Amino acid sequence: MKFIAIIPARYASTRFPGKPLALLGGKPIIQQVYEQVKKVIADVWVATDDQRIYDTVTTFGGKAVMTRADHKSGTDRIEEAAEKIKTDADVIINVQGDEPFIQPSQIETLCDLFKHPQTQIATLGKPFESIEAVKNINSPKIVTDNQGFALYFSRSVIPFVRGVKEEEWLEHFPYLKHLGIYAYRREILKEVTKLPMSSLEKAESLEQLRWLQNGYRIRVGITNVETIGIDTPKDLERAEKLLAGKAQL
Repeated sequence: MKFIAIIPARYASTRFPGKPLALLGGKPIIQQVYEQVKKVIADVWVATDDQRIYDTVTTFGGKAVMTRADHKSGTDRIEEAAEKIKTDADVIINVQGDEPFIQPSQIETLCDLFKHPQTQIATLGKPFESIEAVKNINSPKIVTDNQGFALYFSRSVIPFVRGVKEEEWLEHFPYLKHLGIYAYRREILKEVTKLPMSSLEKAESLEQLRWLQNGYRIRVGITNVETIGIDTPKDLERAEKLLAGKAQL
């Protein structure tokens, strides 16, 4: 099975304009992400709508492709990129451009999920370690079936543990945090990017619910490795400390 990784990266971030080009450990964030993914996947591309990002990637020796500026999601951007690249890969991995701490083991886990013939889309989940983290609406939760396929994603705490004090819920159910890395079989990526927004997606503001609501099967791999995305300049400060070993995830 052949894999390709495409990293969507745009310049016009609301909370952190120019984020992919911000320096982390003396390198642009996008280079840190690219080099991490390259440890596992031989064919790695950056899909961007900005010439500055394109030039930066090609300057450090990476591969980049220009895409339209009007995409509403990274999924749409990687589909355009895949068409332009004319890839013959069986599976396309979508790694966020602001995840410089993504680990090779996580990418390997994602790839292994496609050994199951019914896996159409794959993603990762990590066990929560505190009820406070579970209650954070910015950390979507996953509920899976017995074969590891997603039943639902929600910003709310799911499931509700009846008859148990809230602070004891983690002792009664293995709550799973969703990590925003995906992989798609090539033909499935083409299909899901043609779907209109679904009612569940609009309600929760979670793109993956569009796929579930339309009957696609998302298999969830488990990782115990924590990573942090960089959404703001403050996140970048923390990332610098992590890289220097002066802080912990």
